[in-house]
Amino acid sequence: MKIIRSIAEMQQIALSAKRDSQSIGFVPTMGYLHEGHQQLLRAGREENHILVMSIFVNPLQFGPNEDFDRYPRDEEHDFEVAKQEQVDYVFIPSVEEMYPTPMSLTLTMQKRVDVLCGRSREGHFDGVVTVLTKLFHIVLPERAYFGLKDAQQFAVVDALVQDFNFPIELRPISTVRETSGLAKSSRNVYLSSEEKEEAQYIYKALQQGQALIQNGQKTKSLIINEVIQFIKTHTRGKIDYVDLLTYPTLREIEEVNQRVIIAVAVYFEKARLIDNLILEENGELTYSS
Repeated sequence: MKIIRSIAEMQQIALSAKRDSQSIGFVPTMGYLHEGHQQLLRAGREENHILVMSIFVNPLQFGPNEDFDRYPRDEEHDFEVAKQEQVDYVFIPSVEEMYPTPMSLTLTMQKRVDVLCGRSREGHFDGVVTVLTKLFHIVLPERAYFGLKDAQQFAVVDALVQDFNFPIELRPISTVRETSGLAKSSRNVYLSSEEKEEAQYIYKALQQGQALIQNGQKTKSLIINEVIQFIKTHTRGKIDYVDLLTYPTLREIEEVNQRVIIAVAVYFEKARLIDNLILEENGELTYSS
């Protein structure tokens, strides 16, 4: 495993791999790796000649009142995980390396962002697609791996790849969960023991919504209300949103008549947790979870 901090060096490695007809798998991360990231790395290792992981906490995707400075970081831990998962190159540029001067050009998402997390995080996904455009040009991957815990992000990246004709296959990887059902997340470290016990009911609430669809319920408002009441009954968390939309287009819908996502975000004292289920019209999981 080699640690790369220079864009120029990473580009040379990628171009050399291309010349040798070696496929590159890419896992972009913000570090503080957990089992969810490991699942992405394992899929990337299995499907490509070369596996590249980036670690970059991207300031462009953090709002003025968000947790850029306190976002958890642990390089040594991340390097150990990367070695364990047989990563070939860890690309870990500084902010100054990625943005040596203020950007002259940034990207602005027009669709798939005015719902779910995007509604309350103006500009967040603009920052995501801007940094991913840079990373895709630097790393030149054939395949890029993203976890479905942040399903809106996957939908946004899907639009980026389609609209700009990146020759990249996006590989969605199912949410990795703790035995309780709680989705693995770097932000789980901010939960108290009591909050972590309650947080498992977020996933159970989603399953309640799924069961309604499987049993023939098609009305969005009724499904959402059931999920909301379940969360309120079992947790002291403050609900940011519960929504049901088409997927991956993330359009409003009143009746379940195609692939949909049920997504939630819940605030605890020091953490905001998100989770979702992506379901076919009959309520079956699109991706195993």
